[in-house]
Amino acid sequence: MFIVMASPECAPIAKAGGLGDFVHGLCRELSSRGHAVELVLPKYDSLRFDRIQGLHKVYGDLWVPFYDKAIRCDVEYGEVDGIACFFIDAHGEHRFFHRGKIYGDADDPERFAFFSRAVMEFLYKSGRHPDIIHCNDWHTGLMPVLLYEIYAGLGMDRSRVCYSLHNVGHQGWTGPQVLQMNRLDAARLMVPERLRDPGNPGAVNLMKGGIVFSNFVTTVSPRYAWEIQHTEQGMGLQAVLQTHDHKFGGVLNGIDYDTWNPEVDGHLPVHFGPQTLPEKAKCTAALRARTGLADAFKPIVAVVSRLDKQKGVALIRHGIDYALAQGCQCVLLGSASSPEVDAEFSRLKHETDASPDCHLALGYDEDLAHLIYAGADMILIPSVYEPCGLTQMIAMKYGCVPIARRVGGLADTVFDANYSDRPFEERNGYVFDDYTYAGLESALGRAIGLWQRYPEYFRQLRLNGMRQDHSWNVPGQHYLDIYNHIRV
Repeated sequence: MFIVMASPECAPIAKAGGLGDFVHGLCRELSSRGHAVELVLPKYDSLRFDRIQGLHKVYGDLWVPFYDKAIRCDVEYGEVDGIACFFIDAHGEHRFFHRGKIYGDADDPERFAFFSRAVMEFLYKSGRHPDIIHCNDWHTGLMPVLLYEIYAGLGMDRSRVCYSLHNVGHQGWTGPQVLQMNRLDAARLMVPERLRDPGNPGAVNLMKGGIVFSNFVTTVSPRYAWEIQHTEQGMGLQAVLQTHDHKFGGVLNGIDYDTWNPEVDGHLPVHFGPQTLPEKAKCTAALRARTGLADAFKPIVAVVSRLDKQKGVALIRHGIDYALAQGCQCVLLGSASSPEVDAEFSRLKHETDASPDCHLALGYDEDLAHLIYAGADMILIPSVYEPCGLTQMIAMKYGCVPIARRVGGLADTVFDANYSDRPFEERNGYVFDDYTYAGLESALGRAIGLWQRYPEYFRQLRLNGMRQDHSWNVPGQHYLDIYNHIRV
């Protein structure tokens, strides 16, 4: 099967969140099964060029329609961890991908609408007719619209589109100009059945366009698929998703065990696995040495997270206080998305810098992240909403027990030690429902109590999580089943 993946991100060269990990992991899995997979990305000036092998120009003078003119692009090719990657390099005064970053500008909808048109123009002009075009999030939501409104009539009528929603909190709201710049019929498309935003009749919703015009829509966990159809987590798209329920489903993400695996992890001082769990203690000692924590017989409660509203910053802050009061040590690694949150955690860092039991690292440090997973006993994930979440799956692989709120992908992967209806060998953490201090304390308190009073049971929880398979093997097959379902 010939599969083209279009995305604004791919780890490790252009990563802002879990989307980058998804694209990297799924492309590698599909390629390993013998399918021809090509990934198309913008050529940002902020790419990790040191991780791209053999980068060179393969297509010049790609003139991409833009209003009544055209913008010249080059297309370059290179490989990233064995993934065949094409990079759209847009020239001209707009400097669409020369901003020193991936996202964050007022014209982001125009930037990625242009990228969508450039990808389709490249596929058409280079004679590529993939069986499947796999688009991701609002940034490529215009691609299925362009395929069926323009390019199918030019001979690309056999390509089918799978469209993945990674976070419906960001839908690509914009004005009709994105349709006009792509020479689409704005009057015909700005109707409730197509791209008109459900909450703002004057706005185009790019994510909605992807949902309506694609052949199949996925999101990144079964629970999140239900939530965005039936709760406020749908952010206004509930009715649209219900209308298209016949072509919608949730597929849980995987994680890359070449990167996240304590048995081979090059970031760790020693390796360990289910058969060598006592070696984890050496990683715990290394974590204490690295962060200045006292060498004490106490559980380490960790946080590795963006510090923003979605991730539950209020409960993260309370959880640290509560864990310290219960005789634990705490390590946090995270960066804030707003000045207010950054100021709050900077104050907390100042207050705890002298503590032998608490260390806050505000920023991101890849080496430290790996060491925290390997050395900590528990990890706190109190998300307001969580489409999938990789943190809990990574933590479990490293024998670090998750304490998580039962939402989205967390509900699909973390099963309560006391109250789950699953067999004991499948229970792997502690969960709570209510987004309250009391809800958090109910789960975290039970986890701390087990560590302190019943160490053998806590050890078994670690092993239960370590033995679960969260690789890309199963989700990779799910996506192949979807592709085959929609193929001509």
